[in-house]
Amino acid sequence: MAKYKSDIEIARKAKMKPINKILAKIKVPDKSSAFSPMGRHIAKINFEFLDKLKKKKDGNLILVTAITPTPAGEGKTTTSVGLSDGLNKIGKKSIVCLREPSLGPSFGMKGGAAGGGYAQVVPMEQINLHFTGDFHAITSAHNLLSAIIDNHIYWGNKLNIDENRIVWKRVMDMNDRALRFIEINTGGVAKDFKRIDGFDITVASEVMAIFCLSNNLKDLENKIGNITFAYNKDGKPLYARDLNAHGPMTVLLKEAIRPNVTQSLENNPAIIHGGPFANIAHGCNTVIATKAALKLSDYVVTEAGFGADLGAEKFLNIKCRKSGLVPSCVVIVATVRALKMHGGVEKEALKKEDIDALKKGLVNLDRHISNIKKFGLQPIVAINHFALDTSKEVKTVLNFCREKKVEVSECKHWALGGNGAKDLAKKVVKICKKKSKKFNFLYEENLKLWDKIELIAKNIYKAKKITASDEVKEQLKSFENNGHGKLPVCIAKTQYSFSTDPKLKGAPSNHEIPIREVRLSSGAEFVVVVCGSIMTMPGLPKVPAADNIKLNKKGQIEGLF
Repeated sequence: MAKYKSDIEIARKAKMKPINKILAKIKVPDKSSAFSPMGRHIAKINFEFLDKLKKKKDGNLILVTAITPTPAGEGKTTTSVGLSDGLNKIGKKSIVCLREPSLGPSFGMKGGAAGGGYAQVVPMEQINLHFTGDFHAITSAHNLLSAIIDNHIYWGNKLNIDENRIVWKRVMDMNDRALRFIEINTGGVAKDFKRIDGFDITVASEVMAIFCLSNNLKDLENKIGNITFAYNKDGKPLYARDLNAHGPMTVLLKEAIRPNVTQSLENNPAIIHGGPFANIAHGCNTVIATKAALKLSDYVVTEAGFGADLGAEKFLNIKCRKSGLVPSCVVIVATVRALKMHGGVEKEALKKEDIDALKKGLVNLDRHISNIKKFGLQPIVAINHFALDTSKEVKTVLNFCREKKVEVSECKHWALGGNGAKDLAKKVVKICKKKSKKFNFLYEENLKLWDKIELIAKNIYKAKKITASDEVKEQLKSFENNGHGKLPVCIAKTQYSFSTDPKLKGAPSNHEIPIREVRLSSGAEFVVVVCGSIMTMPGLPKVPAADNIKLNKKGQIEGLF
């Protein structure tokens, strides 16, 4: 069997172009008012330039989502990069818009998030590590509010903050389970203000969600001011603006809020900006980046986190609702390997052809196709090719999609780059040219919060019912009474199943969705509905990716993938 080069080996041999040459392809002039270089191959676009594009017509927005994730892998980011390169290959001007990778997964289990094979964005090491410092700015802004809260209590607690009802944890961009629960003020001058606190990972911060849903700096500041950080002893909500925290927090994000531009291996532009959790938040790159790309190109390829039931649903019901964005086409990424797992095959047995299991697993793809159509959107299936896929297996998926009258394309971008996604690109263009049915949200904003949750559970997850304690129901009513009833809901549940049981593969139906707790993200303007066990501060696996990451004798990074 041929030895494949690792992602980092491929990325290291990339012939990158200076960033001003990449920006010239999308008509960003080589002027200091248009962009700020962040080294030779990365730049931040300036708002001064973006403001001049407001009257320009938008390009087509293509959302890349996937079937329910499995350990076999699906390849959303790889397909997004490959599709954008494929569009450029067939003569279309395209930009790929991605989330920034978090250090937690990079050193944990997942590895990096810059694509793979010959469908990557580069410089890979910088993107997967500190990049332009955006995550550090978000971490600092979040923790500034934490510091201001405890400082306010120390100096007399004028706002009468109930120390048992502070809902604002601290954050850091690393997987560290030891910090989930901590005791603070255990000694020194603040020992009289002892309390339980904890850390979330930065991507779970509400500041990150706000960062990605804001339209400009002023909007960012207003949303930060609306963060509910605690309740007073009379049970009334307290907001970041009550502590005058929104001003300094916004100052820390002033440079970070400008979109970052890099390039693919084929020297096509890529905008990489923001990166909220796809569970506790909406899992998409920034609105600012997406809107900028739509002014600068004819086709914008972007992705949503996890499978279509979590990522695409939130992209459409939250991001599109808040921004006015509407996709022209939705790509659902599937692999033969993952479909076989949904059909009951264990990971160790995936190398063997198994048509029966594949056919069983296709119910998962079928459910996702059906769900996307509920929004009035036209899906296309991208079969992300793996070397051990047999022709009979691929043909089974192709025939299934054709029987469903859904466009489908076998893609080989991992091995061939843009050339391996040209067929997908042509079919996406064809769908974008068609007049699709009117796009619609799954629910109206005037529905009660409980009804919104129930509608998603029954329509997207095919659940029989949702259940919750009286306390959770009272909290939902409290949110409504405080003026937050029109907010969309953000379901936080396992990404590995339509149910709340990660072991239930395929397309389970008539199950129960238990709501464990609800959280108000009043700044980001959605209500988080936690179903089952969700970790906002992950831990490292027994053998983390960090074990294999090091510098070699040439000073190059090894083990990053």
